[in-house]
Amino acid sequence: MPATTPSSSSSTLIRERISRLRTAMQQHGLAAWIVPMSDPHMSEYLPDHWAALSWLSGFTGSAGLLVITNNEAVLWVDSRYWLQAGNQLRGTGIEWAKWYPRRTDVLEWVAEHLEEGERAGVDGTVISMQQVADWRQHLAAAGCGLETGIDVMDEVWDDRPALPQAEVYAHDAHYVPTSCADKLARLRQVLVEEDVDGHFLSSLDDIAWLFNLRGQDVDYNPVFLAHAWVDAQRAVLFVDDSRLNEDARAVLERAGVETAPYHSVGEWLAANVSGSVLLECSKVSAYIDAQLPEGVELFDSPNPTTLFKACKEPQALAHVRNAMVQDGIALVEFLQAFEEARLRGEQWTELDIDTHLTAARARRPGFVSLSFPTIAGYNENGALPHYQATAKNFATIEGNGLLLIDSGAQYLGGTTDITRVLAIGTPSDAQCADYTTVLKGTIALSRAHFPDGIPAPMLDAIARAPLWQQNLDFGHGTGHGVGYFLNVHEGPQSISFYGRPNEVNGMREGMITSIEPGLYREGEWGIRIENLVANVRHVDNAFGSFMRFETLTLCPIDMKPIDVTLLTHEEIAWLDSYHEQVRERLLPHLSGTTREWLERNTLPLVTFKSV
Repeated sequence: MPATTPSSSSSTLIRERISRLRTAMQQHGLAAWIVPMSDPHMSEYLPDHWAALSWLSGFTGSAGLLVITNNEAVLWVDSRYWLQAGNQLRGTGIEWAKWYPRRTDVLEWVAEHLEEGERAGVDGTVISMQQVADWRQHLAAAGCGLETGIDVMDEVWDDRPALPQAEVYAHDAHYVPTSCADKLARLRQVLVEEDVDGHFLSSLDDIAWLFNLRGQDVDYNPVFLAHAWVDAQRAVLFVDDSRLNEDARAVLERAGVETAPYHSVGEWLAANVSGSVLLECSKVSAYIDAQLPEGVELFDSPNPTTLFKACKEPQALAHVRNAMVQDGIALVEFLQAFEEARLRGEQWTELDIDTHLTAARARRPGFVSLSFPTIAGYNENGALPHYQATAKNFATIEGNGLLLIDSGAQYLGGTTDITRVLAIGTPSDAQCADYTTVLKGTIALSRAHFPDGIPAPMLDAIARAPLWQQNLDFGHGTGHGVGYFLNVHEGPQSISFYGRPNEVNGMREGMITSIEPGLYREGEWGIRIENLVANVRHVDNAFGSFMRFETLTLCPIDMKPIDVTLLTHEEIAWLDSYHEQVRERLLPHLSGTTREWLERNTLPLVTFKSV
């Protein structure tokens, strides 16, 4: 069953909202309105207050850009959401278009659809300085302008949700290897080395990491709404003081951090900043840029904290390994219960998968929340990389096929993200061939050795090679960075050929990254096999320093749909070694039928196939 298709009533509501928006556009003399899926912090997951794109269009994906003119409405989405957008926009009057990374199709489209002298508008608080520069360049070439000082959404969104006001708390000291004061000292040393007077931050995961605080303003990510300023003498956190609990206040006081109201950031910058400022233009809004006093010199550079937090300390990696044990226990308990339920003749739905898996994780010590919405897609639903079952649209897991489950959790000691595909009944020979080919990609990259600092995009082809050999491919990246009880997606590393190789996205010791090649056959099935890995030092020799991956995720890979004839001896050895590691780490924590299930599903591959 496909992703949710809008009902006639919801389609009518969407058309009415767009009509009201066009009326407001005309009142402000705007020929187009641009709606990024973003907030003032350039976040991936948004508080409801900034979910304008979803409210206007009904599209529920996590990435996209909507443009509305007086006569047209178009939503641009990347390959993860092509099928979903087609389903969810049907009947709304909104068209959808393919959005390719690093291409300027959407900017060119808007420039072509405006007459000379006309203006497009966008809320300057939710679009980055870098994006505004790109938009203005393309529109100026067509004789058009861009207005960033108006928020038309506030005029048409009558029941707009309020900003979140949840408590901001200190990350449990047991799990914090480095104090806030020491992190600030390290950051200030960078400012000295770069010869700049101050640094401004808006990205929420950078801020949470720097100040050793956590929150719950954004679903699945333990962050809170804030901005931050750091210079040689002052560190200011722009967060409403009433939201800080006692432990959070103590952390800030020990580090000498001031607080100021969240909404005062613009006024404060205008009154207190001078000289030179380091900031990352892709992660700071155009609104902030407009508040900085004239004459301030801007240095566009990646936030130093992004690399700092990506390279986990040894103590943090130790906590992550323990979190992986807890997550592995929950996964094995869930998989055993699912298998037992099927043997009893129970029919679970995709929604039941989410319910039972979440409950298993919630029983584990240190569990805080899921790290993203669980994806459980059976057969054709698995072909939608970011499919989401709903109460109105879901599949029952019956018959034969493949069930894709992509899930993860936030623990006080780490963030998890794992994808497994389960054989239901008797999968076809074609499904087994596809499954084994994807597995070969996962194994190939997992076994890789690579030079210290190699740009992450350059590793992408290793995982794709087994698929390319069969003239197959997938549209998303192969791997993303993962935070430490923070965002499940973080930079700077990204194993994706869409990225530009450079020093910024180099692979460094301590980074945690996903390995998740996939294969999706529209209307038939989808496959993705994902583990999290850590960069660990391997060897130093005359040719340089080399690293390898330590696989952190602890959960059996389903061997039933493997076509053994397609695997090499080395690939079989890797799989057997991985399952031995899973068994050794998890077995001491299990008993009864769950222990028996794990022993059976971590047998050597050839033995498993002969039983």
